[in-house]
Amino acid sequence: MGNFLSNFSSIQGAFGNVLALAFGAFTIWMLIDAVRREAWLWVIFIFLCPLLNAPLYFFFVYRSAAPFVTRGFQLPGTFERSRIKALEAQIHHLDKAHHHLELGDIYFQQGKLDKALGCYSRALERDPADQDIRAHLGHCLLRLERPSEARPLLETVCAENPKHDYGYSLMALGETYTALGQTDAAIKTWGRVLEDNAYARARVQLAELHAAAGDKEAAKAEVREVLSDYAYAPAFQRKREAVWVKRAKRLLKRL
Repeated sequence: MGNFLSNFSSIQGAFGNVLALAFGAFTIWMLIDAVRREAWLWVIFIFLCPLLNAPLYFFFVYRSAAPFVTRGFQLPGTFERSRIKALEAQIHHLDKAHHHLELGDIYFQQGKLDKALGCYSRALERDPADQDIRAHLGHCLLRLERPSEARPLLETVCAENPKHDYGYSLMALGETYTALGQTDAAIKTWGRVLEDNAYARARVQLAELHAAAGDKEAAKAEVREVLSDYAYAPAFQRKREAVWVKRAKRLLKRL
Protein backbone atom coordinates (compact mmCIF):
# COMPACT_ATOMS: atom_id res chain seq x y z
CA MET A 1 0.00 0.00 0.00
CA GLY A 2 2.85 2.30 0.90
CA ASN A 3 4.54 1.68 -2.42
CA PHE A 4 1.28 2.40 -4.27
CA LEU A 5 0.80 5.73 -2.47
CA SER A 6 4.42 6.64 -3.11
CA ASN A 7 4.11 5.87 -6.83
CA PHE A 8 0.81 7.76 -7.05
CA SER A 9 2.38 10.78 -5.38
CA SER A 10 5.28 10.63 -7.84
CA ILE A 11 2.88 10.51 -10.81
CA GLN A 12 0.95 13.46 -9.40
CA GLY A 13 4.14 15.43 -8.99
CA ALA A 14 5.31 14.64 -12.53
CA PHE A 15 1.90 15.57 -13.95
CA GLY A 16 1.96 18.83 -12.00
CA ASN A 17 5.40 19.64 -13.36
CA VAL A 18 4.23 19.01 -16.92
CA LEU A 19 1.23 21.32 -16.43
CA ALA A 20 3.45 23.99 -14.91
CA LEU A 21 5.89 23.80 -17.82
CA ALA A 22 3.04 23.92 -20.34
CA PHE A 23 1.47 26.96 -18.69
CA GLY A 24 4.88 28.61 -18.44
CA ALA A 25 5.42 28.13 -22.18
CA PHE A 26 1.92 29.46 -22.88
CA THR A 27 2.57 32.55 -20.72
CA ILE A 28 5.87 33.28 -22.50
CA TRP A 29 4.11 32.87 -25.86
CA MET A 30 1.41 35.40 -24.84
CA LEU A 31 4.02 37.77 -23.39
CA ILE A 32 6.08 37.72 -26.59
CA ASP A 33 2.96 38.28 -28.68
CA ALA A 34 1.97 41.29 -26.53
CA VAL A 35 5.49 42.76 -26.93
CA ARG A 36 5.35 42.28 -30.71
CA ARG A 37 1.99 44.06 -30.82
CA GLU A 38 3.40 46.76 -28.51
CA ALA A 39 0.48 46.17 -26.12
CA TRP A 40 2.53 47.41 -23.17
CA LEU A 41 -0.34 47.48 -20.67
CA TRP A 42 -0.99 43.78 -21.32
CA VAL A 43 2.74 43.09 -20.98
CA ILE A 44 2.65 44.57 -17.48
CA PHE A 45 -0.54 42.69 -16.56
CA ILE A 46 0.80 39.34 -17.79
CA PHE A 47 4.11 39.89 -16.01
CA LEU A 48 2.43 40.80 -12.71
CA CYS A 49 -0.28 38.11 -12.72
CA PRO A 50 0.27 35.51 -15.47
CA LEU A 51 -2.20 32.97 -14.06
CA LEU A 52 -5.12 35.32 -14.71
CA ASN A 53 -3.94 37.65 -17.45
CA ALA A 54 -2.24 35.26 -19.89
CA PRO A 55 -5.56 33.40 -20.55
CA LEU A 56 -7.45 36.74 -20.69
CA TYR A 57 -4.97 38.07 -23.25
CA PHE A 58 -5.38 34.91 -25.33
CA PHE A 59 -9.18 35.23 -25.54
CA PHE A 60 -9.57 39.00 -25.74
CA VAL A 61 -6.57 40.00 -27.86
CA TYR A 62 -4.70 37.11 -29.47
CA ARG A 63 -7.74 35.30 -30.91
CA SER A 64 -9.44 38.44 -32.22
CA ALA A 65 -6.36 40.15 -33.65
CA ALA A 66 -5.19 39.75 -37.22
CA PRO A 67 -2.30 37.28 -37.64
CA PHE A 68 1.11 38.90 -38.09
CA VAL A 69 1.46 37.49 -41.59
CA THR A 70 -1.51 39.57 -42.77
CA ARG A 71 -1.49 42.30 -40.11
CA GLY A 72 -1.98 45.61 -41.90
CA PHE A 73 -2.61 43.85 -45.22
CA GLN A 74 -6.18 42.66 -44.70
CA LEU A 75 -8.70 42.49 -47.51
CA PRO A 76 -11.59 44.98 -47.38
CA GLY A 77 -14.83 43.85 -45.76
CA THR A 78 -15.57 41.54 -42.86
CA PHE A 79 -15.49 37.76 -42.70
CA GLU A 80 -17.25 35.33 -40.39
CA ARG A 81 -15.19 32.37 -39.19
CA SER A 82 -18.41 30.52 -38.47
CA ARG A 83 -19.10 30.48 -42.21
CA ILE A 84 -16.41 27.88 -42.89
CA LYS A 85 -18.58 24.80 -42.30
CA ALA A 86 -21.48 26.25 -44.29
CA LEU A 87 -19.19 27.11 -47.20
CA GLU A 88 -17.60 23.67 -47.18
CA ALA A 89 -21.08 22.14 -47.43
CA GLN A 90 -22.05 24.47 -50.28
CA ILE A 91 -18.83 23.66 -52.12
CA HIS A 92 -19.49 19.93 -51.68
CA HIS A 93 -22.98 20.20 -53.19
CA LEU A 94 -22.68 23.14 -55.62
CA ASP A 95 -18.94 23.73 -56.26
CA LYS A 96 -19.39 27.38 -57.25
CA ALA A 97 -16.45 29.74 -57.78
CA HIS A 98 -17.77 32.39 -55.40
CA HIS A 99 -17.98 29.85 -52.56
CA HIS A 100 -14.31 28.94 -53.02
CA LEU A 101 -13.50 32.67 -53.11
CA GLU A 102 -15.33 33.44 -49.87
CA LEU A 103 -13.71 30.50 -48.11
CA GLY A 104 -10.32 31.66 -49.36
CA ASP A 105 -10.99 35.15 -47.98
CA ILE A 106 -11.73 33.75 -44.53
CA TYR A 107 -8.54 31.69 -44.53
CA PHE A 108 -6.60 34.75 -45.73
CA GLN A 109 -7.90 36.81 -42.81
CA GLN A 110 -6.91 34.00 -40.44
CA GLY A 111 -3.39 34.00 -41.87
CA LYS A 112 -3.79 30.46 -43.26
CA LEU A 113 -2.30 31.43 -46.60
CA ASP A 114 -1.68 27.93 -47.97
CA LYS A 115 -5.35 27.04 -47.47
CA ALA A 116 -6.40 30.37 -48.95
CA LEU A 117 -4.19 29.76 -51.99
CA GLY A 118 -5.86 26.40 -52.64
CA CYS A 119 -9.33 27.99 -52.44
CA TYR A 120 -8.41 30.87 -54.74
CA SER A 121 -6.80 28.53 -57.25
CA ARG A 122 -9.92 26.37 -57.38
CA ALA A 123 -12.08 29.48 -57.74
CA LEU A 124 -9.91 30.68 -60.64
CA GLU A 125 -10.30 27.32 -62.41
CA ARG A 126 -14.08 27.76 -62.27
CA ASP A 127 -14.21 31.45 -63.22
CA PRO A 128 -10.93 32.83 -64.64
CA ALA A 129 -12.55 36.15 -65.63
CA ASP A 130 -13.70 37.18 -62.15
CA GLN A 131 -11.81 40.27 -60.93
CA ASP A 132 -12.20 39.49 -57.22
CA ILE A 133 -10.76 36.00 -57.65
CA ARG A 134 -7.73 37.20 -59.63
CA ALA A 135 -7.07 40.11 -57.26
CA HIS A 136 -7.38 38.08 -54.06
CA LEU A 137 -5.20 35.33 -55.50
CA GLY A 138 -2.64 38.05 -56.25
CA HIS A 139 -2.86 39.31 -52.65
CA CYS A 140 -2.27 35.78 -51.37
CA LEU A 141 0.70 35.09 -53.64
CA LEU A 142 2.26 38.38 -52.58
CA ARG A 143 1.93 37.53 -48.88
CA LEU A 144 3.48 34.12 -49.68
CA GLU A 145 6.49 36.01 -51.10
CA ARG A 146 5.73 35.07 -54.69
CA PRO A 147 5.46 38.58 -56.21
CA SER A 148 6.41 37.55 -59.74
CA GLU A 149 3.30 35.34 -59.85
CA ALA A 150 1.12 37.99 -58.21
CA ARG A 151 2.12 40.75 -60.63
CA PRO A 152 0.22 39.70 -63.81
CA LEU A 153 -2.93 38.98 -61.83
CA LEU A 154 -2.92 42.34 -60.08
CA GLU A 155 -1.84 44.27 -63.16
CA THR A 156 -4.72 42.98 -65.27
CA VAL A 157 -7.29 43.67 -62.56
CA CYS A 158 -5.99 47.20 -61.94
CA ALA A 159 -5.88 47.91 -65.68
CA GLU A 160 -9.54 46.88 -65.94
CA ASN A 161 -10.61 48.72 -62.78
CA PRO A 162 -8.06 50.89 -60.91
CA LYS A 163 -10.55 51.38 -58.06
CA HIS A 164 -11.14 47.65 -57.56
CA ASP A 165 -11.73 46.70 -53.91
CA TYR A 166 -11.63 50.40 -52.90
CA GLY A 167 -8.01 50.69 -54.00
CA TYR A 168 -6.79 47.62 -52.10
CA SER A 169 -5.83 45.84 -55.31
CA LEU A 170 -3.83 48.86 -56.44
CA MET A 171 -2.06 48.91 -53.05
CA ALA A 172 -1.18 45.23 -53.46
CA LEU A 173 0.22 46.05 -56.90
CA GLY A 174 2.38 48.80 -55.38
CA GLU A 175 3.69 46.31 -52.81
CA THR A 176 4.37 43.82 -55.60
CA TYR A 177 6.49 46.33 -57.52
CA THR A 178 8.39 47.13 -54.32
CA ALA A 179 9.03 43.42 -53.67
CA LEU A 180 10.33 43.07 -57.22
CA GLY A 181 12.64 46.07 -56.82
CA GLN A 182 10.72 48.18 -59.36
CA THR A 183 10.83 51.37 -57.31
CA ASP A 184 9.68 53.83 -59.99
CA ALA A 185 6.63 51.72 -60.81
CA ALA A 186 5.86 51.36 -57.10
CA ILE A 187 6.05 55.12 -56.46
CA LYS A 188 3.80 55.80 -59.44
CA THR A 189 1.29 53.20 -58.23
CA TRP A 190 1.21 54.62 -54.69
CA GLY A 191 0.55 58.02 -56.22
CA ARG A 192 -2.44 56.60 -58.07
CA VAL A 193 -3.77 55.09 -54.84
CA LEU A 194 -3.50 58.42 -53.01
CA GLU A 195 -5.35 60.28 -55.74
CA ASP A 196 -8.60 58.72 -54.48
CA ASN A 197 -7.77 57.49 -50.97
CA ALA A 198 -5.80 58.52 -47.88
CA TYR A 199 -4.78 55.07 -46.65
CA ALA A 200 -1.98 55.10 -44.08
CA ARG A 201 -0.81 51.82 -45.62
CA ALA A 202 -0.17 53.66 -48.89
CA ARG A 203 1.37 56.82 -47.44
CA VAL A 204 3.81 54.98 -45.15
CA GLN A 205 5.12 52.71 -47.88
CA LEU A 206 5.44 55.64 -50.29
CA ALA A 207 7.33 57.54 -47.57
CA GLU A 208 9.68 54.58 -47.12
CA LEU A 209 10.44 54.55 -50.84
CA HIS A 210 11.10 58.30 -50.83
CA ALA A 211 13.40 57.86 -47.82
CA ALA A 212 15.30 55.03 -49.51
CA ALA A 213 15.74 57.25 -52.59
CA GLY A 214 17.16 60.04 -50.42
CA ASP A 215 14.17 62.37 -50.69
CA LYS A 216 13.74 62.99 -46.96
CA GLU A 217 11.41 65.98 -47.30
CA ALA A 218 8.92 64.03 -49.43
CA ALA A 219 9.09 61.16 -46.95
CA LYS A 220 8.50 63.49 -43.99
CA ALA A 221 5.52 65.07 -45.74
CA GLU A 222 3.81 61.71 -46.21
CA VAL A 223 4.50 60.62 -42.63
CA ARG A 224 3.13 63.86 -41.21
CA GLU A 225 -0.05 63.39 -43.24
CA VAL A 226 -0.47 59.94 -41.68
CA LEU A 227 0.00 61.24 -38.14
CA SER A 228 -2.27 64.22 -38.74
CA ASP A 229 -5.09 62.06 -40.13
CA TYR A 230 -4.70 59.53 -37.31
CA ALA A 231 -5.17 62.19 -34.64
CA TYR A 232 -8.74 62.89 -35.81
CA ALA A 233 -9.71 59.44 -37.10
CA PRO A 234 -12.65 57.49 -35.63
CA ALA A 235 -11.87 54.60 -33.28
CA PHE A 236 -12.39 51.80 -35.84
CA GLN A 237 -9.98 53.48 -38.27
CA ARG A 238 -7.39 54.11 -35.56
CA LYS A 239 -7.44 50.41 -34.66
CA ARG A 240 -7.10 49.33 -38.29
CA GLU A 241 -4.24 51.72 -39.06
CA ALA A 242 -2.35 51.45 -35.75
CA VAL A 243 0.32 49.20 -37.27
CA TRP A 244 1.03 51.76 -40.00
CA VAL A 245 1.09 54.68 -37.58
CA LYS A 246 3.74 52.90 -35.48
CA ARG A 247 5.72 52.28 -38.65
CA ALA A 248 5.35 55.96 -39.59
CA LYS A 249 6.62 57.10 -36.18
CA ARG A 250 9.67 54.82 -36.45
CA LEU A 251 10.45 56.19 -39.92
CA LEU A 252 10.10 59.79 -38.73
CA LYS A 253 12.60 59.15 -35.92
CA ARG A 254 15.11 57.75 -38.44
CA LEU A 255 14.62 60.77 -40.69
